[in-house]
Amino acid sequence: MGRRGRKGRNVRGVLLLDKPKGDTSNGALQRVKRIFNAQKAGHTGSLDPLATGLLPICFGSATKLSAFLLDADKSYWVQVRLGATTTTGDTEGEVLETAPTDQITEADVLKALEGFRGEIQQIPPMYSALKHKGERLYKLAREGREVERDPRTIRIHELSLCSCDLPSLELEVRCSKGTYVRTLAEDIGGVLGCGAHVTDLRRTGVGPYEADHSITIEQIETAAQEGYQALDGLLVPAETALADRPAVTLNPDSTFYVKQGQPVLVPNAPTEGQVRLFDPNGLFIGVGEILDDGRVAPKRLM
Repeated sequence: MGRRGRKGRNVRGVLLLDKPKGDTSNGALQRVKRIFNAQKAGHTGSLDPLATGLLPICFGSATKLSAFLLDADKSYWVQVRLGATTTTGDTEGEVLETAPTDQITEADVLKALEGFRGEIQQIPPMYSALKHKGERLYKLAREGREVERDPRTIRIHELSLCSCDLPSLELEVRCSKGTYVRTLAEDIGGVLGCGAHVTDLRRTGVGPYEADHSITIEQIETAAQEGYQALDGLLVPAETALADRPAVTLNPDSTFYVKQGQPVLVPNAPTEGQVRLFDPNGLFIGVGEILDDGRVAPKRLM
């Protein structure tokens, strides 16, 4: 029994879950939390039920780092079918319009992709978890209502054509947070003049994590049969969520002041950005930010 009567174990760390197709992100989270018998857990960015792939789940104090993974770049492999638009932008929805694709060539596709690299504007889909006047857009969409959505600035860092077996395409995308791959597919179809929707989607990366190292539900259930020690062995340390930030080791005095919420001067620290903070014993204590005067200020302590 934890504080305030909270039930479960005080599990700490990050599970790189390979979300199965058909599960909602919250459904997968609750399933894993139950298997681990964990007091506290949270995921780091929803995946559509249609989608599979990397869904990092933070346990215990690691949930303090969830926001950093939510803000991180994401990578996807996506299969797109040209020639039809649907109500949801994927195969879950009803077909709205169809158009011939015989005239489209691979060269046309490559040219269309060029316009989607870099900073672009994207209008979020109605079938999304964004809110309008307190209600989720997908709830309004299911009621047959459509509301105006403001375009948002996103960045497509990489957009590659992996396979072109028309009318089907396979793309790899690396993008900023807030990017809707279904909308990207629809917009590509719009430029080609034939419409498009997503037929398969897999998230392959979140920040420093890659799906190659993810764990399936089946593997988790197998470990559960061996006990909690085997389950906890599937977790990676919380600080790995920040592996792309430089590490800064504090001396005893600096550690004390940082834990009091005060910025400190650290010799040879980076001159800008965020850093991982460690105490003299190598214990990860949180995230720091370099101030304009060069001092290291605590941003999120564990």
